[in-house]
Amino acid sequence: MITRKNAEISKFIIHKVGNKFNDTKNAFSDKTVEFDEASYELMLPFLLRPFGSVVQSYRFNHHANITLNEINSYSAQIFNDEESFIEVSKHIVTHLYEQSSSAQIKTGDVLVVMFEGIEFRDITTNALGIFKIESKVNFFQTYLENNNYDVLVQKGISSKKVDKGCLILNQSDGEGNIILSVDNNSYDAAYWLNHFLNIKYADDANNHTQQYIELIKEFSTEVLKPNYGAKEQNTFLAKSIDFFKENEVVNIERFKDELFEEDKHKKEFDSYKKEFEGEQTYIIRNQFDVAEAVVTKEKRKIKTDIKLDTNIQIKLDIDAPDASEEYLERGYDDEKKMHYYKVFFNEEA
Repeated sequence: MITRKNAEISKFIIHKVGNKFNDTKNAFSDKTVEFDEASYELMLPFLLRPFGSVVQSYRFNHHANITLNEINSYSAQIFNDEESFIEVSKHIVTHLYEQSSSAQIKTGDVLVVMFEGIEFRDITTNALGIFKIESKVNFFQTYLENNNYDVLVQKGISSKKVDKGCLILNQSDGEGNIILSVDNNSYDAAYWLNHFLNIKYADDANNHTQQYIELIKEFSTEVLKPNYGAKEQNTFLAKSIDFFKENEVVNIERFKDELFEEDKHKKEFDSYKKEFEGEQTYIIRNQFDVAEAVVTKEKRKIKTDIKLDTNIQIKLDIDAPDASEEYLERGYDDEKKMHYYKVFFNEEA
């Protein structure tokens, strides 16, 4: 994630990207935008706010040679020669246009932006931002005509969120330039991440933690819930998050020993892990450092509700993983021919 308190926009240009599939053309600007104070004060946080909560980063990818990655090459040109900004920004839009291989890909405005003063992991750097605005919203505009006010509807860009955006930092590590990306219209994630940017997750604790939590969530949904019920699913999720919170390093064998009492459950987990790795084309490490920021973010997304077909919901506390085992019992009533949950408590909160 970045800090934007000292960030500034140094260059900003707008182009329009068409769709090759629909034969709509690109339209290019020849000059950068000169902001007035009001539009600048609205634009800067609009563009950078989404990256304040991004914890995972990417690196450029290419099957043959990383120098052949188009956006890697274009960003390097701009970082090395800012006078090339306008011309190279047009090449960026043309490259984006070439990725529109279906009618599903939307046309829109493309904002290419140079930022100064971006803070990332205690380092201050400049960065290249590429944003695609796909959605326009209706708004009312009032105007005066013949001494009377009237109203008309116009379309414009919402200042609430960007549709697609990336931030390429002029800062690298052993894997290359650090890249952050957001996509709020993820109807075709491959178009933006794989085809246009051609990026991959960084080989770091953030990615290892994220992938393992994804494995845990899918295992709980695909194996535990249908075979053992929602209580077992939610208890497993709560205990998994607790394990991440209590350990700085995750060792998979130790994780299985603490989470599963029976060997058959360990075997089920191992089997599903192989399926998951095959589907994701990603090998999960047997040991890795925990990224606390990822755990915190993913914990908020996990739902531990047990929804029943009798219009009753039981909400379990993800921060109390042992509570469901101690105070919640599941059984079957032969007389009613229905399952039931029995909840123990001292008093209502």
